[in-house]
Amino acid sequence: MVLNSFEPDEHGQTLCAEMESEFGTRPAYVRADLSVPGAGSELVEKTAATVGTIDILVNNAGVQKVSPIEEFPLEDWRRILAIALDSAFETIRAALPGMYANGWGRVVNIASAHGLRASPYKSAYVASKHGVVGLTKTVALEAAEKGVTVNAICPGYTWTPLVAAQLDDQIKVHGISRDEVIRDIMLAPQPTKRFVETEEIAELANYLCGDLARSITGTAIAIDGGWTAK
Repeated sequence: MVLNSFEPDEHGQTLCAEMESEFGTRPAYVRADLSVPGAGSELVEKTAATVGTIDILVNNAGVQKVSPIEEFPLEDWRRILAIALDSAFETIRAALPGMYANGWGRVVNIASAHGLRASPYKSAYVASKHGVVGLTKTVALEAAEKGVTVNAICPGYTWTPLVAAQLDDQIKVHGISRDEVIRDIMLAPQPTKRFVETEEIAELANYLCGDLARSITGTAIAIDGGWTAK
């Protein structure tokens, strides 16, 4: 197993040590800044050199910016699409030949409920996640007879550092308090009125990577507290 982040090696090694303590297996850490063109391809090459065959690829990189489109900085638009969409294209393109050669593989793209629905002030994020869902479907069709499944998981609001970092922007855009942002903006579309837990997403990803999920491919599976049911 290999973990990736743009964080310094020291931070990555700390995460690897925590995983070893909890699960008994220590992953390797390969640093890559996926906002840089070509970094996704290099990540796959380094990973293959570190652990050998890549059987499972989980694309989970993402970043957010909340702003009206007329004020949306072009550099943020490009950065969000590079991290969320371009990097997934690069890693999939680089990893598939090995999966095809082995006759087995799993690609899980962590998209978002925003890959299925839109929200105001998130033009780049919504566009990138819709792109991830489209990429998922296309590659699934190409890989369908080669033992490789390709699926997208579309979580609703999940309490992560990415979501926490949105609070200040949302407070500024809407002119309301922190609690009001959580209640009236973030959790408003989720009928369960609670954040999705990261463990729930991990459990679904784990299932999709198993043999019993071999007939599930090209799907965008919502795990969103009922958001997209409306």
